[in-house]
Amino acid sequence: MAVPKRRTPRARRDMRRAHHDKVTPINLIPCPNCFEMMIPHRVCRACGHYNGRLVLPGKDQANKE
Repeated sequence: MAVPKRRTPRARRDMRRAHHDKVTPINLIPCPNCFEMMIPHRVCRACGHYNGRLVLPGKDQANKE
């Protein structure tokens, strides 16, 4: 059975483990209808449009009614 000849330093061990906690930022794009920032391939939370169609009543339509 393989056994390490020398102890792995904390710095090398931590560099090897570092990428596990990496957080990627949320990708945001402007909505083609209202130009609010939204997550791609999701319904816009501001206007309720997706792919050029009104899918859900957004904040704008809820306040008007």
